Amino acid sequence: MENILAQAKQAAEEAEVFMVTAEETPVQFEANRLKHIQSKQSSYTALRIVKNGRIGYAISSGTSGSRNLVITAVETAEFGIKAEFELPSLTPYPEIKVFDPDVESISLDEMVKLGEELVATVRGHSQDILCQAEVNKGTTSVRIINSHGGEVNYKQSAFALGIEGHLIHDTDMLFVGESESSCHPISETRAITDVVLRQLELAKNQARLPSKRMPVVFTPSGVASALIPPLMAAFNGKTVLEGASPIGNRTGEPVFDKKFSLRDDPTIDYRPESRPADDEGVPSRCTPLVEEGKIANFIYDLQTAALARTQSTGNGTRNSGGLLAPAPTAFILTPGNTTFEEMVNDVKEGLVIEYLMGAAQGNILSGDFSGNVLLGYKIESGKIVGRVKDTMVSGNVYQLLKEITAVGSDAKWEGDSINTPSFYCPSVSVAVKN
Repeated sequence: MENILAQAKQAAEEAEVFMVTAEETPVQFEANRLKHIQSKQSSYTALRIVKNGRIGYAISSGTSGSRNLVITAVETAEFGIKAEFELPSLTPYPEIKVFDPDVESISLDEMVKLGEELVATVRGHSQDILCQAEVNKGTTSVRIINSHGGEVNYKQSAFALGIEGHLIHDTDMLFVGESESSCHPISETRAITDVVLRQLELAKNQARLPSKRMPVVFTPSGVASALIPPLMAAFNGKTVLEGASPIGNRTGEPVFDKKFSLRDDPTIDYRPESRPADDEGVPSRCTPLVEEGKIANFIYDLQTAALARTQSTGNGTRNSGGLLAPAPTAFILTPGNTTFEEMVNDVKEGLVIEYLMGAAQGNILSGDFSGNVLLGYKIESGKIVGRVKDTMVSGNVYQLLKEITAVGSDAKWEGDSINTPSFYCPSVSVAVKN
């Protein structure tokens, strides 16, 4: 890396070298059986330069020499966009714990056993169910150096397990599933299987809903699948700069219900999306996005922040080694003090949404969503009475979150990057196929 940087400094005004090496071991089950075990290793080096005020970029998987990397970056700079930023100098970084050496010592036999436990427990409830499961461990090492003396070096561990099940009877197909991830090893499967068994119990009976507007309780999974994608787009500084965000010019204004607060936070110990610095070497920080309904901030990398005449929020991210762009790390929605059971008890006739399929196919920038209820339940007189079929919901995120009946106390992680409670919305459009 030092050799690449030295050559790049001779050819350009500014230079940054980014190197990542990763090792991943997935253990996969399909149709209730162990299907696949493999170990994958990858590494790449990315060079970004500023020459004659323009950005050049090159990437190598290790097969190209440092000279070729510099030559390519210089050639692309001729056509690159104007650089509006300065690379960060050497600075202190927050001490965020993201590595547990115990992950590396988990054996393949232990991982296989965890997968077998997931499948056996779910099949113990429903013998006919077809399960796909995965247990995955990995480590990633990241190093960044630049011509201003900036340097970042950290190692991260990750462990994840999850299961999906499909139960098919004639033309009826039921989907259930749950997952968990951490920088620590996960040795227990019960937290996952308890959720799936509860889904199977609630889905045993079928129920029908009328087509009309009605109260809807979004579980954490429902919030993640239906409401989060439009918000991630709207709070992206690049979208704001392009004038495409519907909230881009509303900083300080009350856009959402006072019960709604949101932050982006990569500083939580032992979470897979946490890190001491972003992919440009900017120190990580917690960024409030919505405070009691009011727009507080947006997320930026160095380039978009400079164009917006503000500071980077430490959200510069490389997607599979590609060019940098601002991206959320971990969206954290502040929980309330209402239990899920209290929300359900309050509904005379309504719907619980566990998973919504296809919600992001709407006009995501305007906040519109619509999708099929992949897993959801009818509420009747304060009780869940069965699973719904052939049901669609639609709405606008900004309208729904402007009036919230209650926010749940049941916040949990959905995947690596979303932590959310349940939300109880008083009126959502529901359409049922006859």
